Amino acid sequence: MDSILQPWPWYVSGPLIASVLFLLVYFGKTFGMSSNLRTLCALGGAGKFADFFKFDWKAQRWNLIVVMGAIIGGFIAVRFLSDHSVIALSPETVSDLGALGFQNAGTSLMPAEIYGLEAVLNTKGLSILIIAGFLVGFGTRYAGGCTSGHAITGLSNLQWPSLIAVIGFFIGGLLMTHFLLPLIF
Repeated sequence: MDSILQPWPWYVSGPLIASVLFLLVYFGKTFGMSSNLRTLCALGGAGKFADFFKFDWKAQRWNLIVVMGAIIGGFIAVRFLSDHSVIALSPETVSDLGALGFQNAGTSLMPAEIYGLEAVLNTKGLSILIIAGFLVGFGTRYAGGCTSGHAITGLSNLQWPSLIAVIGFFIGGLLMTHFLLPLIF
């Protein structure tokens, strides 16, 4: 049973991802989670308030299957295929996070200092969520897609804009980690 709970090696998961992408290309579809959010918003009537959401969402119903697959797959992975171990962080990372106020760095995947109910239901936590949500939404719209769409679909289709977007995502992540995160915490 232990071998089932180990992460899949690259030579299994990589070809599986590639197979899905080949199928998407074959059927003329692209993958990206932000397009799923757009479809959900259009389904909910957001087209009444913004032209961006005025499109035939029924033609994108397959996107909703991707969302359901991610939710169900995540549940199955955590519930039945996980040994509930945490990620192995280097001692330097644990020390750096401890200096920022993360008490139990490396003991859980979702630190309580960010995701705990206390952290979310105060002015600072709520402000962080609202600002971060706005920035992610704006960035996704401005970049013409999200990290998964650009990094998985765009790069595999050798799209130059996706390469630029992915480089920008990494630069943004580095700037956030080294300059903004210490200011926030």
